[in-house]
Amino acid sequence: MVRKIPGMLYIFISFIPWIIYWVLCGIGFGLGIAISFLISLILIVSQIYRRYFNFMDIVSIIYFCIAFIGTFIFGLNIFVEESGFLGYFALFLMALFSLIIKQPYTLQVSKRDYPEVYWRDRMFIKINNIITIVWTMIFITNALIFLLLKAPLNIISSNILIAFGMVFSIVFPLKAPAYFISRNFKRYDWSVGVDPKRPKGEDEYDVIIVGSGIGGLTCGALLSKRGYKVLVLEQHYQVGGYCSSFMRRGFIFNTGVEDVSGLWERGPVSYLLNELGLSRDELFVRNRVRFIFRGREIDVDNLEGFIRILSEMFPEERDDIYAFFDEAMKAYDECYKDLIYGVPLPAELIAKVFGSKKLLDYPKEHPHFYDWMNKTYKEKLDEFFSNDDLKTLLCALLGYLGTKPEETPASSALTAVVSYYLYGGYFPKGGAQRFADTLKNYIESHGGKVLIRHRVDKIIIENREVRGVKVGNKIFRSRIVVANTNAKTALLELVGEKHLPKDYAEYIKNLKMSPSAFMVFLGIDMDLSSYPTIINNLDEGYSIVINSNADPSLAPRGKASITILTIANYHEFPERGTREYLEKKRELAEMLIRKVEKIIPDISRHIVVIDIATPRTFERYTSMPEGAIYAFDQSIHTKRPYFKTPIKGLYLASASTFPGGGIEAVVISGIICANDICGWRLSKN
Repeated sequence: MVRKIPGMLYIFISFIPWIIYWVLCGIGFGLGIAISFLISLILIVSQIYRRYFNFMDIVSIIYFCIAFIGTFIFGLNIFVEESGFLGYFALFLMALFSLIIKQPYTLQVSKRDYPEVYWRDRMFIKINNIITIVWTMIFITNALIFLLLKAPLNIISSNILIAFGMVFSIVFPLKAPAYFISRNFKRYDWSVGVDPKRPKGEDEYDVIIVGSGIGGLTCGALLSKRGYKVLVLEQHYQVGGYCSSFMRRGFIFNTGVEDVSGLWERGPVSYLLNELGLSRDELFVRNRVRFIFRGREIDVDNLEGFIRILSEMFPEERDDIYAFFDEAMKAYDECYKDLIYGVPLPAELIAKVFGSKKLLDYPKEHPHFYDWMNKTYKEKLDEFFSNDDLKTLLCALLGYLGTKPEETPASSALTAVVSYYLYGGYFPKGGAQRFADTLKNYIESHGGKVLIRHRVDKIIIENREVRGVKVGNKIFRSRIVVANTNAKTALLELVGEKHLPKDYAEYIKNLKMSPSAFMVFLGIDMDLSSYPTIINNLDEGYSIVINSNADPSLAPRGKASITILTIANYHEFPERGTREYLEKKRELAEMLIRKVEKIIPDISRHIVVIDIATPRTFERYTSMPEGAIYAFDQSIHTKRPYFKTPIKGLYLASASTFPGGGIEAVVISGIICANDICGWRLSKN
């Protein structure tokens, strides 16, 4: 096996014919052209053998070929007398041309030092563009130096610039990623020192959390464990946000949380439970899932069984199916490996917490996951499969993101969709409300306070620093406020635009909301225990969740609690309370029930309880704009707000920020927020 020459060494090798040319011709020795031509020819011949050409070597052989012909055939002395100017000007044209065609010549050299997974990265390309621009300026400057200055000043000056270029090419790639990221996040580079041991007044707290969704409760529970005096303020009569439940005549229904990921051994939700001393098996139960696709029922009990079924359905894709899930498993494990703080961190936090070298090494240490980070889910599926039905089936759970495969970051699909095939999803025992209440109880048992029916009217800001919140006529004081509400509500309404940088306010205003959902809740006088917990009907675009199959206590004995749900557009629903709104609710509910009867016959004759939720229902109870179930759009086009805001002391911990919507994702946001408030000091169990 032939070892690849390192990039910087290869740059030096490519410069050898030029160095010989400038040295020998600089003392009037024209044979330097012939020697340089011969060396360039050797470099090109070796590349012909490998079928891999270096742009600079191609320019070198062309230049020295012309110089050789001009000097030794036509008797021209210009290539000897003006060797410095002509040589550097030729290299200037080479570098400039490579920039024009958007293939910076240093990119080829850099690929020798970095794995292929780096090559498509925008930061990698940007860094090489800058390095090539620097060399372009060095080449044209040296050309002018040789045109305007005499020896030895021209030689000394040009060599100094070449040495600078070499050093810059080595150091800049090591420092640039962290620099670019820190520059973009400089406005968020604040910290608020809080001493949990300092006595506080009655209405003074270390941290106030506005909203009691799972992201906020996660943050509050972890801070309470570490001794912080925490206050959680919730506008509703119960905590949980979308992770809540309600009862109708003995039937218990969840308002959106039925299939929770992140509960495998190294998952974020498992990490949270371990930190708090809670048991997964007491709070969650593994879901049994069925897909209906092209009229066929596909039961997904475990990964091996799912792969076997897919291989039977698509025998021509069998090897690629195994290869796809093998890579997915490697990528997913890389995403969650070596997690000191229990969760994956965004790039800016990797640089801040672990340093620039860790950020630079991330693609090399996580090659499979990094590849998923730089592609869409459609691109990833197209890499492995040609059968459109197979690709459609593997997009079955994209409803958990609310995006199309061509607009979905492959990394998001991996963690929010493919992860269910790898490690399964879980149903909250006792209903989603029990999980939220467990976190609430933990906060209260560790000295914190959770107040329901307390709607925050204002986050108090002085000189762009948090001072507390206002609830009615009452003021609660704190130098840290965690907004668990939607970022638009928190920043544009509770803070107010006058306290925000203009560009930041416009950015928040222009963020697109995610889709919402339409749900029908049914109490059924039937025993449905023979069905799985979740049935995803891909043929007709809806899902059935039989809550009582996961936990029989959610329905009276011999009966069933069912939720039928489908993705919905907020703008297609008239104003609440109007006749048009009520008619649309009824029509959609009846249509879904008719569809479900194809799977569960005669269900309409056994309905004893019915309730319906539309996007406007979710907006009413959660204050989420447009009733969005994942806060902001989760496509590749959307850049979610950073978890720290330009207001010192104001954090975001919700689906609005990294990494997005879903229980696993908001748990990650809460853990990140708690760690930052604690200064990234590790918890002591």
